[in-house]
Formats: sequence, C-alpha cells, structure tokens
Amino acid sequence: MAETTKTTKTTGTTGAKGAMGAMGVTEAAETATAWRTRAVVRRSTRVWRVRGSAAVVAVIVLAVLLVPPLVQLDQQAVDLAAKLQPPSLAHPFGTDDVGRDLLLRCVYGLRVSLLVGVVAAVVSTVVGTAVGAVAGAFGGWVDRLVMRLVDVFASVPHLLLGIFIVAMFRPGVWPVVVSVALTHWLSTARIVRAEILSLRSRPYVDAAISGGASRYRVAVRHLLPGVLPQAGLAAVLMVPHAVWHESALSFLGLGLPTHQASLGTLVQSARGSLLAGDWWPTLFPGLCAVAATLAIAGLAGAWRERLNPRSRSELML
Repeated sequence: MAETTKTTKTTGTTGAKGAMGAMGVTEAAETATAWRTRAVVRRSTRVWRVRGSAAVVAVIVLAVLLVPPLVQLDQQAVDLAAKLQPPSLAHPFGTDDVGRDLLLRCVYGLRVSLLVGVVAAVVSTVVGTAVGAVAGAFGGWVDRLVMRLVDVFASVPHLLLGIFIVAMFRPGVWPVVVSVALTHWLSTARIVRAEILSLRSRPYVDAAISGGASRYRVAVRHLLPGVLPQAGLAAVLMVPHAVWHESALSFLGLGLPTHQASLGTLVQSARGSLLAGDWWPTLFPGLCAVAATLAIAGLAGAWRERLNPRSRSELML
C-alpha cells in the first residue's frame, strides 16, 4: 500500500514537472514569435521611412532644379490686387502681403537654404576632418592642444557665435555660410579623431610605421581613407543643422537680406500676417523646412545604420 502511494506521488511530481516544462517551452516560443514579429514591423517601418525620405528629397531636388527655369514667372513680381489670398487652385500655397505666389517663393527659398546648408556642411566637414586628422594622427601635445581648442569653441553657444560672425559682415549668402561652417565643425573633428585613434591600432598601420613610413604618409595613405565614410555621414547630418541655423539667423534679421527668398526670410516677413490671422504665409515655409530637414536626416540615419550594423541590430531587439 505504501509502495503504491509512493509511486503515485512520484508519477504526479513527474507529470507536474513535465507540464511546467511544456508551459515554459510554450512561453519561450510565444516570446520568440513576438520578438520576430516586432523585428519585422520595425524593419518594414525603417524601410518605408527611408523610402519616404528618399521620395521627399527627390521631389525637393527636382523642384529646386526644374521649377525656376521651366516656370517663367518672376517670384518678386508684386500684385497688390491678389495680396494675402488663401490657398486655392491658382495659388496652392496662397499669396503673401504683396501678392507674390508663396509656392514659387517657397521653391526659391528652399533653393537658397539648401545651397547655404550644403556648402556650409561641406566646408565645416573639411575643416573638422582636417582638425581631427591632425589631432589623431600626431597625438601627444599636438592632440592635447587641438582638443583644448575644440573645447574652447564648444564652450560658446553656436547661435551666439554665429550672430557674432554674421554681424561683422553685410547680410548675404556667404557670411551665413562662413558663420555656419565655423560653428559646426566641432563634432566632426571629435568623430574623425576618435576614428583615427581606433585605426592607429590596426596591424597594417603598425606595419607601415615599422617599415619607416612618415606620419604624413601614414595619415594620408592609411588613416584618412578609413575616416572618409564617417566624414561623409557627418556632412549629410550637418545639412539639416545648417538649414535651421540659416533660418534662425534670417528670422532674426541677421542672415540673408529680406528681399532674398529663403525659408528664414519667408517666415520672418510673414510675422505681421500671422498676427492679423493669415496663417498660410507662415505655415507653408515652416512645413517646407521641416519636411526637407526630416527627409535628409532620415536618409542620413539609414546611411549610419549601414556604416554601423551593430546599432541596427540593437534597434531590432
């Protein structure tokens, strides 16, 4: 009788453990399925985000390149009889306070703002790459001196330093380019320096140094080619910052002259209309700035994921 009871208890314990094990396997399978589903959703979301960003950038590039030569209209033409008309078929973005078509003005504004942003981003990337390459390749006291210089520039707010630089010149495109370029090279210098310090520990760099190659030759032949993808990514990421910087300076009246269409000057000239209840002269230039910068940032994010697959895999978790 005792043996039967003992056997029954053993069988019951084994069955309970088997049931718990089966439940654990089921829960693990459900968790794995949930993670796979979440990964698929995030991957598809990322793909559609990149496609949407590419489509927006393509539309903007085609508009700023093709609309001015194809549309034979003067974006500065004044028509007081059509001033402050709301959006319609004749004027999809409406008109401003002197009757100028806002759609055409936004295209010209995007053209100028993107020109300033791209040129300033390229110049700042070249400066930052050169500074970071010198600091990382030579090391020692040169590295310490250069990085202290970077810290000094970084201690001053970008907008304040940009205002100081622009204030020394007359309003125009090139003072804004110089202002943005001289205030946005710091992050690129740090990135390039860190990448070069990582490359200096590679075996082929040690072999080149052991073979008698000079520091200049090692930097030009072995280190700089390794940082060019990161520098290119930094330049693309810099374009949205440069566009917003130009818009902020122009909005404050320190950037481009008011008669020259840019995203900042369009918003700045529409402040009076907004106070009077006319929303479209402010809304559409602002939407153009947001759409352009978000689209460029989306493409830059996809490029960054390709350069760093580890970050992409972490996003999938």
